[in-house]
Amino acid sequence: MNKQTIMITGASKGLGKSLALYFAEKGANLALCARDEKALKIVQQEIELLGVDVVVTVADVSSEKDVERFVSIAEQHFGRIDTLINNASIFGPGPLYLADYPEREFETVIKTNIMNPFLVTKRVLPGMLARGTGSIINLTSEVGQTGYAEWGAYAVSKFAIEGMTQVWADELASTGIRINLVDPGEMDTSMHEIAVPDCDYELTHPSDVVEVFGYLASDESIGITGQRYQAQNFEREGLS
Repeated sequence: MNKQTIMITGASKGLGKSLALYFAEKGANLALCARDEKALKIVQQEIELLGVDVVVTVADVSSEKDVERFVSIAEQHFGRIDTLINNASIFGPGPLYLADYPEREFETVIKTNIMNPFLVTKRVLPGMLARGTGSIINLTSEVGQTGYAEWGAYAVSKFAIEGMTQVWADELASTGIRINLVDPGEMDTSMHEIAVPDCDYELTHPSDVVEVFGYLASDESIGITGQRYQAQNFEREGLS
């Protein structure tokens, strides 16, 4: 990871923040974005204490204009993006049955969660293709394979992410660019509090599921594309 450039969306809290700190400890350069400027600055300060180069941009990556600004700043500063982690997403209102779901909220969640990885991936691809190498990691969920009541637009969007990743993987198969999915499992995050407000069981901390991302960003995973990884089972399956 030393001096590789890792781009992470939604990096101000939860898994995004844990990933940023993990890669910083590995010596990677970091390009981070989030909508919460105050929280993002705190992450930046923590990373700078580790002595690595970090660039932060306040951006909504469901906006094409913000994506262009974010990626341009990162590319101008670092010269290249080696790994993109499409982490940013929203849950929306909930828990709610689809029959009760507000139409505008449904549209917002779908647009945000699907357009985020589409726009950022599309924007970083030219640089990766020019070099013939790169890793893209999309975040999915158990509800991206099995629909559960009251998970609403978030679950629908994760089904779409899984399909989009498979399409990208097939289209990029001969280019040297690999794109994979990671399901981090249930974690102790603010999003999970919204999804499961009455949760009465122990949850995994985001910092405990980062190893699979390191693997997929490293040369160990060259040639691996279109795969889906369960982050919480990664070490137990002997894949690290």
